[in-house]
Amino acid sequence: MDEHEPIELAKGVYWVGVVDWNLRDFHGYETPKGGTYNAYLIVDEKITLIDTVKAPFFSDMARRISRIVDPSKIDYIICNHVEMDHSGSIPDIMEMAPNAKLFASSKGEKGLAEYYREKGYDKWDLTVVKTGTELSLGERTLMFIEATMLHWPDSMQTYLKDNAILFSNDAFGQHIASSKRFDDEIDDLITDAGIYYANILMPFGSQILKYVERLNELNVNPKMIAPSHGVIWRSNIQEIITAYGHWASGHNMQKVLVIYDSMWGSTEIMASEIVEGVMRSGVEVSMRHLRKNDWSLTMKELMDASVIAIGSPTMNNDMFFTISGFLTYMRGLRPKNKKFFLFGSYGWGGGAVKGMDKELEIGKFDIAMESMEVKFLPYEEDKKVCQDIGYKLGEIAKANANY
Repeated sequence: MDEHEPIELAKGVYWVGVVDWNLRDFHGYETPKGGTYNAYLIVDEKITLIDTVKAPFFSDMARRISRIVDPSKIDYIICNHVEMDHSGSIPDIMEMAPNAKLFASSKGEKGLAEYYREKGYDKWDLTVVKTGTELSLGERTLMFIEATMLHWPDSMQTYLKDNAILFSNDAFGQHIASSKRFDDEIDDLITDAGIYYANILMPFGSQILKYVERLNELNVNPKMIAPSHGVIWRSNIQEIITAYGHWASGHNMQKVLVIYDSMWGSTEIMASEIVEGVMRSGVEVSMRHLRKNDWSLTMKELMDASVIAIGSPTMNNDMFFTISGFLTYMRGLRPKNKKFFLFGSYGWGGGAVKGMDKELEIGKFDIAMESMEVKFLPYEEDKKVCQDIGYKLGEIAKANANY
């Protein structure tokens, strides 16, 4: 296949996005598999472009469009979301198609005005749409659905009613770079979708549940879901919708996740002994050293676990810097229905556990049991206590699991 060949989703409906093979960081978390910026072209009486791509990739998108139609003939441009990885090429495509009409939500219109006031915004023919607004393309009709806080206030989705294709914007996406475009061509896609959800959409569970109800009210039953990132769902649609319902509801597995960092090995010894204790309880357990594992995968594991044990050495009378950063990151993502346990070690002065406890208090997280702190090195009696704690955490995980 030619590098710039568009891909047909249905008759007259094309993927014209780009693959970012070298993307390794998105919103501050690691994306080791790369990513995509998806744009879609509908050829009807009115030629319509749904979303654009990150600005540096505009020429790639334009070449794909050119394989189908002259880009200057585009009649409508839909902006589902103003964030730069979606709207970054709007100034360029509006210059290429100066007679095109632009459609966005009311908050999207305000965002475009802010972002592009020096890049031609005042010349654009922009129409504000809301949930239920329909737009005829000729033989086919689009319907717009406001998806507020999935994951920005301006977020919107577009439904091609006649083909039952939901252009879902940031919902149902994944960060993977691939020459494949559909879910049935990729192994274990639900895991990639879970990593994406955990790091971007997890704070908005209540909004997602309301959004799913709204889709039902509007009789939106997609046969295909085309997100702005990753591959397109055509075979496992119910699986991903069901998964979003579980994740949004804060469902937990019988699992304990042990997250830690260590300076001279004392905290690592404690973490390992806690893991041994959890294993004795018969509950699944995973251990992640923060400087040896990326945070995006750690957040996916945290989303699934019902109990989280976090350990830190003391540095400058406070928690270790990686733990501090991770707790700030986690607090922003607001995981639901978790039980936490804190542990740590220190030499000439403590403070790590106290600092972690303060962070969890700010985030209003639930502490499962009293914390443990060891001076210098954990000896046999301390290891025994850690194992007993691990066993108790396993029992708590059994009680707290709901999935």
